[in-house]
Amino acid sequence: MMSLNLLNPGGSGASGYGVSGRRCNVRFQHRNRTPVTSVESMEDQQSSSHCVSSQQQDHSVSNQRASLHLPEAALNANSTAASSHQHLQFTPRVGGTQATLAEKEDSLSPAVPSLLHLPLCRQTTPVPGLRYRNLGKSGLRVSNVGLGTWVTFSAPISEEVAEDIIVMAFESGINVFDLSDGYCGPRAEVSLGRILRQRRWRRSSYIVITKIYWSYRSEERGLSKKHIVESIRASLDRLQLDYIDVVLIHRADPMCPMEEVVRAMNHVIDHGWIMYWGTSRWSSVEISEAYNNCRQFNCPLPICEQSEYHFLCREKIEISLPEVYNKLGVGLMTWSPLTMGFNVSKGEETFPNFHRMSFKKKFSTVTWPDDDAAGATKENAYVPRMSAEEVQRQNSKLREISLMAERFGCTSSQLAIAWTLKNEHVHSVLVGAISPEQLYEHLQALQIVPKLSAAVMMDLERVLDNKPIRPPMISTLAMR
Repeated sequence: MMSLNLLNPGGSGASGYGVSGRRCNVRFQHRNRTPVTSVESMEDQQSSSHCVSSQQQDHSVSNQRASLHLPEAALNANSTAASSHQHLQFTPRVGGTQATLAEKEDSLSPAVPSLLHLPLCRQTTPVPGLRYRNLGKSGLRVSNVGLGTWVTFSAPISEEVAEDIIVMAFESGINVFDLSDGYCGPRAEVSLGRILRQRRWRRSSYIVITKIYWSYRSEERGLSKKHIVESIRASLDRLQLDYIDVVLIHRADPMCPMEEVVRAMNHVIDHGWIMYWGTSRWSSVEISEAYNNCRQFNCPLPICEQSEYHFLCREKIEISLPEVYNKLGVGLMTWSPLTMGFNVSKGEETFPNFHRMSFKKKFSTVTWPDDDAAGATKENAYVPRMSAEEVQRQNSKLREISLMAERFGCTSSQLAIAWTLKNEHVHSVLVGAISPEQLYEHLQALQIVPKLSAAVMMDLERVLDNKPIRPPMISTLAMR
């Protein structure tokens, strides 16, 4: 054993350092160097009356904890911490007299009810393959897979199942939740806001994305400043949040000046109602116009564009928008990677990944252009209008994709999600789910992405045979 004498600071350098002017003796063991609790000043000051008072203190504190009905494990841990704290601290002296028992109980009492108000936090690690990257030129980091609540909060899904899906997504590492009142009315925002309040997750741990919808058929037409401000304030009331992370403007308004749109978004950002804004279903020309107006009037720039992207919808993402990514630094979020995921095992096209009524409702809402929605009838309400030859050709492609998925040991939907994630311009892919099991299946697609080598991508291109080709540049000198 080895002992060190800790004296007052006024002593010699070899004497050590004093604690509150008292001489303390701390002994260490040679092997593990762990301190042994021994304070001579406390041993000299203790008396029989002090021991009695300590017993009364322990008895009163135990009664107080028992009245709170805390769990047995929490009581044992708290009593151990309180007893160790009692033996290690010095006995306070006020005017030469010992502190009363009531003062000690007051010092210990605040630690007991704090166990009942511990904040809830994420306890699990992200699923393998989940990555986070900055959305566009902003500092907002989003997961490469987000949850689109289009089908999660649809009519056939109960509140309990929807909450299980949201919780599973959050615990898996997903921090992007995309929703809007245009999907299934105000239920999506109201339900998500209720779940977030009940779970008490840290506000910095998730990102809420909502949209501003407008339609020629609705009373709220266009993207006027009045409509934008009222839509954002209504979404805040439904979500019961202090702010919204990202607000997307769904479709540009040709009848509203772009200056009014960018100034309206600058207004809501200055008021702290939203943090960022972006676009959805905008063309590259419209995004460039908004970018130029933001630069001219010193307004915040749009950080992302949200567009459709899957096996059979590629031209806009791969041809029209690359200049927006490379030159303007706008991020890309894609949705509906499984919209065209037909099940052709029995020779008929169905939608196994989405509820049929939810997909039918999509044509009757403002998520689709009015001319496309008008073309949907009862006979083809589930699929866009295609000729018989196009349907047959598409089914043959999907059969070959299913065979390729079997070789990888995955499903066709997982291969479709992995193929979308393979695009380096895609920052986040929004997937939907009607059950926690389906969401788990979608997340397993992250492990398929490393297997998509150059040879596999060439095989997929051979099967799809729809790679968009940029039209040749026309030289004005050659036309002379």
